[in-house]
Amino acid sequence: MGRFELERKELVDSLRHRGITDERVLGAIGRVERELFVDEPFLNRAYEDNALPICCSQTISQPYTVAFMTQCLDVREGEKILEVGTGSGYQAAILVELGARVFSIERIHQLLEEARKLFDRLAYRVATKVGDGTIGWSEFAPFDGIIVTAGAPCIPDPLLKQLADGGRLVIPIGDLDIQRLHVMHRVGERFDTKEIYGFKFVPLIGTKGWKTD
Repeated sequence: MGRFELERKELVDSLRHRGITDERVLGAIGRVERELFVDEPFLNRAYEDNALPICCSQTISQPYTVAFMTQCLDVREGEKILEVGTGSGYQAAILVELGARVFSIERIHQLLEEARKLFDRLAYRVATKVGDGTIGWSEFAPFDGIIVTAGAPCIPDPLLKQLADGGRLVIPIGDLDIQRLHVMHRVGERFDTKEIYGFKFVPLIGTKGWKTD
């Protein structure tokens, strides 16, 4: 058994204990080597159920948050998924393991370059670009699912417009301190919404998000 295999298995067991019920999501988390996505100083903490710092003042999300959001997204094999905020690449890796066709936008070039190297190393096919994720990626719309990995002050209208009928949008909405996770399901021109309290993400920066100084 490899150095991190037992810790990975224990993480999956703890997520199941905390209420993650989608075995496909748990299986994906059990296959993705999170230690590859964290910075060297935090290697020994790779399987703690905590967010960890990565470069450019960003974070790799807490495994429970990744699992919960992914479960809410309800990904099916072959679906086209837009990820706003590539970050370390860990969330995209989970989506690929679920059989999704992943399109991922990151505003910080250095972060995206590191994630691209990992995707190549792991043979994950992820379409990526540097850009403003708050305006989506209209060239490839509509998407079956959109997942936003940073907290926004409001729901960016372009993302709603790029969601396919029957599609799901998972996005944290709130102030800079705490957000509610919005899970939105498009039914024609209607959006059925469920809100879950108590999440904290880095801010979503962009035209339809928080503005930089």
